[in-house]
Amino acid sequence: MTSTTSGYTAGIRVGAGFAPATAVLGLTFGALTQTLGWGVLAPIAASVLVFSGSAQFALAAALAGGGGLGVAVGAAALINARFLPMGVAAAGAFKGGRLRRAVEGQAVVDASWAAAHLGGGRFDREKMIGGTVVQFPAWVLGTVAGVLVAPPADVVHRFGLDVVFPGFFLLLLIDELRKEPAAREVAALAVVLAAGLALVLPVGLAIVGSAAAALLGLRTRRATA
Repeated sequence: MTSTTSGYTAGIRVGAGFAPATAVLGLTFGALTQTLGWGVLAPIAASVLVFSGSAQFALAAALAGGGGLGVAVGAAALINARFLPMGVAAAGAFKGGRLRRAVEGQAVVDASWAAAHLGGGRFDREKMIGGTVVQFPAWVLGTVAGVLVAPPADVVHRFGLDVVFPGFFLLLLIDELRKEPAAREVAALAVVLAAGLALVLPVGLAIVGSAAAALLGLRTRRATA
């Protein structure tokens, strides 16, 4: 599939749209680690092995706040917990044996996963892989630039680039609400859960907890199967 809406070509286009912002976020992460004394290799290795901006920033923030390594890793793991249901949902789209499926599963990142969703629990495997193949080098190279050049850590906020990813997911949500009537109930419940949990939990954990609203979509799908 190589049309403008599906397949590797479509995925590359999605990834190319996010690559500049991804690179700037990576640059910011690299610059932040230099103020924390991480050195050169540690932040670059983190970007290659973890490849998750939210988790890496949480890790850096926890260490900067005086938390131990266990607290920092725990915070990053909680934020990345969203990839468990995301991976389960997309698992059927991957091909081959366990090793190949594990490798292809690395394509499950926020933007690629959301863009590849076809509705009804189906995913465009090629589009997801294409989107991630472009974003990964942008993230790593951005980190390298941040480590070597070390610009101000607030560069993302200064230029307003921190609204790119939330804006993208808002557009995806609007599109999903138009296509899937059942998604409106799930989205409404997620908002209620997130707002309620935010009163007693950190925002990151509240967002993770709101993912329980997806169980409503699973129940609805089984009922109509």
